[in-house]
Amino acid sequence: MDLKTPVLADPIPINKSRLGIHSSLLSYSPPRTVFSRGLILSIPRKKNGVLDDVRSSSWLDAMKSSSPPPKKLAFDANAELDSSDTDIAYRTWMLKYPSALSSFEQITHFAKGKRLALFLDYDGTLSPIVDNPNCAFMSDDMRSAVKNVAECFPTAIISGRSRDKVYEFVGLTELFYAGSHGMDIMSPAKNGVLSGHPKCIKSTDKQGKEVVLFQPASEFLPMIEEVFTSLVEITKGINGANVENNKFCVSVHYRNVDEKDWMTIAQRVGDILQEYPRLRLTHGRKVFEVRPVIDWNKGKAVEFLLESLGLSGCDDVLPIYVGDDRTDEDAFKVLREGNRGYGILVSSVPKESRAFYSLRDPSEVMEFLKALVAWNRSNLL
Repeated sequence: MDLKTPVLADPIPINKSRLGIHSSLLSYSPPRTVFSRGLILSIPRKKNGVLDDVRSSSWLDAMKSSSPPPKKLAFDANAELDSSDTDIAYRTWMLKYPSALSSFEQITHFAKGKRLALFLDYDGTLSPIVDNPNCAFMSDDMRSAVKNVAECFPTAIISGRSRDKVYEFVGLTELFYAGSHGMDIMSPAKNGVLSGHPKCIKSTDKQGKEVVLFQPASEFLPMIEEVFTSLVEITKGINGANVENNKFCVSVHYRNVDEKDWMTIAQRVGDILQEYPRLRLTHGRKVFEVRPVIDWNKGKAVEFLLESLGLSGCDDVLPIYVGDDRTDEDAFKVLREGNRGYGILVSSVPKESRAFYSLRDPSEVMEFLKALVAWNRSNLL
């Protein structure tokens, strides 16, 4: 692999060293690392000013695969048939990924006598996916459900968004927050959980309260800021494009971009990234995400928080992670290894996952959280 070429890929595999990784955080995968071809797409290159057709079609296929066509309108003559077919496909898929609600008794049976730790994605999990990422507000009922569950179990929100943005949306001080796919982790100083870690620093939040931060990619901040400025500039002429600075990563949203311009935005983003071999490009739901090339992702963040909470390597601990995006698969993988816990995929359409269970949408997530609170309270009686 040409290490000078950024890649569109799932984050690199987690090794068994767990958190003994700080001396090598900034290293890329070892030479000759083998990746599944299904997970890697090289950034399209120009040959004599012409885009490589093979690579461009691969990019377009990847963009389309993360962007299912809109549901048919009710007045479409085929809508009822298509809806029926979709329901059948979803029910069949649920045989492999059963509902966490209908399987709740099974989950709590296994959880009996164990200490739960809860990890939640934000967009598409606690809030609906919306056209404008700045308007992804969670409902008051969801906020109340999250607050109540955090009073019962250690709870963290792990998002690709910046930590400040997620905190602004959620507004609860009882939680751990991990922004930028886990590259910016915060806990309240009074909690003391992260205070003893050599890579942690004390800081203050926007309300002036003391917090403890863990930021394994802090040296990338100037580079990320520089790339953000460049991406804003090169996407100005693409109607609907939205570039979001998530502090330790940059998101280029094309949800509102006409499909005929998708290849243009992919090419321009790729051209910028050619100049930054220490950054890589990953792909989410109608979004490109630029991240530092370090051995860190949402799965690593889960491991870090479990160890910081003193819950790592304990037989009486049950971690549960709820998320909807491909970046959550790293966390699902960590929990699946050795049957350490349960991953719950939030999805209304069938798709492959490392999760154990599923929920259809944020409303079912809220119902699941409420059920956890009720179950915990009944155990205290």
